[in-house]
Amino acid sequence: MALRDPAFTAPGRFWRGNLHTHSTNSDGILPPQEVCRRYRAEGYDFLALTDHFVGIWNYPISDTTGYRTEGFTTILGAELHSGAMANGELWHILAVGLPPDFAPSNSPHFVPVPGQETAGEIAARAVAAGAFVAIAHPQWSGLTMEDARSVSAAHAVEVYNHGCAMGCDRPDGFAVLDQLLTEGRRLTLVATDDAHFSEPDFFGGWVMVKAQANEPAALLAALKAGHFYSTQGPELHDVRIEGGRVVVESSAVVSVVAIGWGTGAKGVHGASMTRTEVPLERLNNSPWVRVAVIDAAGRRAWSNPIWRDGGPNPRLTP
Repeated sequence: MALRDPAFTAPGRFWRGNLHTHSTNSDGILPPQEVCRRYRAEGYDFLALTDHFVGIWNYPISDTTGYRTEGFTTILGAELHSGAMANGELWHILAVGLPPDFAPSNSPHFVPVPGQETAGEIAARAVAAGAFVAIAHPQWSGLTMEDARSVSAAHAVEVYNHGCAMGCDRPDGFAVLDQLLTEGRRLTLVATDDAHFSEPDFFGGWVMVKAQANEPAALLAALKAGHFYSTQGPELHDVRIEGGRVVVESSAVVSVVAIGWGTGAKGVHGASMTRTEVPLERLNNSPWVRVAVIDAAGRRAWSNPIWRDGGPNPRLTP
């Protein structure tokens, strides 16, 4: 029997959205209404405006409900900051789906101060309040594995951050994700923009969320359940494990790579591939398998991990 990525078996359709964005309510250069207008004009179905939750901007959870239209919705959220990483800098935690009255942290500015919640504590508080939580831009942050292990409540790791790609060539979170998966943490992965509109940091990475309605509660439930994939442009139509191979159906791509723990990986390469079978012998019996596809322009899409025991991520519950 095939093991299928639940994003492709869940009811509903795919909705395109960005989960990490800033406005003039923190350090972005466009007001919230214009940020929403631009994403709507670019064909996005939903947007989370996640301004920096620090005291210098009065701990904003930007109210974007007035910018929802037929065919476009918004999810309230923020980029949370509390405690120091191993390098002494402030943590960045992405929280999508926060209530408007989420209690402020003790984060007056971008420098750690005594008495702050740890990153693990504020992430757990956000999850308890109903948010989908991701560890933001690990490479940009200089995150250590000990740092990452301390945030046990997160649903996901931000593995591609377009703003970090354009601004400092540090877009990556895959090493952190894969090590946590190898240690048994059942996490998903997200691609985002982290758009501030001060450089070309927009419309470069997004999630495709499978839900029955383009409305905040349904989208949040789907995110928590892992019913999505992440992309820079290529489309995934199905990802399943059957008979010792992973089968990937997609838009036209030139490479499909199956990735597991340690050094386990195997790629298949060609031209205009839309149905690709990748044998799994070289994945070293990895208990999880995730897939990356690459199109002729070098753009990528990424599935969430499939666990070969057939079990769901215990943290990813609606």
